Amino acid sequence: MFVVLASLDNAALGVPIPLIPVISEDLGVSEASIGFVTAASILVVGVASVVWGFLGDRGGRKRLLLYGTFTWSIAFFFAGLSGSYLQYLVFEVIAAVGMGCIASVGFSVISDFVPPRRRGLMMGMWGLSQGVGVGGGLLLGGLLGAGNWSAPFFLVAAAGLAFAALYFGAYDPERGRNEEELAGVFAAGGGYEHTITAGDALRLVQVRSNVWLIAQGFTAQFAYGALIWLPLMFTAKVEAQGYSLETAIIVGSLFAVIFQVGGLFSLLGGHIGDRWQRRDPRGRALLSAIGILGAIPFYLGLFFLPMRELDIPDGGETAAVVWAVAVSVVTNPWVAGAFVLGLVAVALTAVDSPNWFALINDVNLPEHRGTTFGLGNLTFSVGRSLGTGVTGAAFGYLALLYPEPLNIVLGLALFQVFFLPTAFFYYRASKTTPRDIARVKATLAARARAQLSA
Repeated sequence: MFVVLASLDNAALGVPIPLIPVISEDLGVSEASIGFVTAASILVVGVASVVWGFLGDRGGRKRLLLYGTFTWSIAFFFAGLSGSYLQYLVFEVIAAVGMGCIASVGFSVISDFVPPRRRGLMMGMWGLSQGVGVGGGLLLGGLLGAGNWSAPFFLVAAAGLAFAALYFGAYDPERGRNEEELAGVFAAGGGYEHTITAGDALRLVQVRSNVWLIAQGFTAQFAYGALIWLPLMFTAKVEAQGYSLETAIIVGSLFAVIFQVGGLFSLLGGHIGDRWQRRDPRGRALLSAIGILGAIPFYLGLFFLPMRELDIPDGGETAAVVWAVAVSVVTNPWVAGAFVLGLVAVALTAVDSPNWFALINDVNLPEHRGTTFGLGNLTFSVGRSLGTGVTGAAFGYLALLYPEPLNIVLGLALFQVFFLPTAFFYYRASKTTPRDIARVKATLAARARAQLSA
């Protein structure tokens, strides 16, 4: 249930992206203005996730998840009804407030479902659900929204409300239930009673591993924020081949989703991280650094590879366009090459998220995890907002020098440089996480002894 909710709220973030040209035309504003709404929404999700995370670490996580889901679903529905730019901006921002709850409180709940030795795999599922959500949102936006941009908004909002209703009967695990050091406490019929305080929240940034893990996210999200524009790049490449904008949007969205299939490797990345971490407490951080660095040349290849010899029915039925795109992955060498490059690039970066999620769990006490994730998500949101916004501005500047789609390709390539400090910060985290993990285990063991002897 939590995985589905995470997928749906990320779908809501993905829906508007391929529709930026259509929404901007309908509301009578520039594409940059609609892009600003996307960037602002990402930032609001980050700010809200800190508040929601702190409240969740205090208790009542199930109730908070219901509030958050109803908030984003209803606001997203009204965003689809917007008749002006101001209405669209307001409803998207309100929806982002609710999405922040799913991000941090949902993370805290998922953390209590599995023991530390299997967290990478479970967090791979959590991260995969978010990637699937964004990809599904891109796909829905491109397929359903090219003619009527409101339709995918209504569909995703309705799905959110439906799953929120089902969530009333969902199980909310006890905090700390799967911590090995607390097994004796729960076996004796007790529970983990510690909750976060305001003073604790301030001390979280003093944990050195938190600093490095959050810092890497800031720089990584500059690069990931730029990648939000992939549908626009593919749309521009298809349009440059002489296709209409409506067909180009559909094809560009399909390419963006198909080339993200490497995200499925997040499960394998989480599993490898679990195994490496059991042998070496530096394992997760080192694996993430290797994946990030290895992905850079494949992303650059994906950006610069031309999209030629397309055989797609312009203005044809959506089903016919979808089929033609699927066939081109096998029959068109340019599309096939892009698919392989995208598959490898995304697969390598996919090892990042499950191991980051698991490390945040490992180096923080159970009552601190939602808030720490919220702080990380805030930093990520700032980075992604800046990456999204600045990349869009870079496209505009480069358009003065180079024609489309070259201006977009160059802008995307430029922002891959931010993966370099990301890998360095992961390397630094590999030096501090063993000590911080040992500290958490020692604290939990001491609390268990004190509770059992009381």
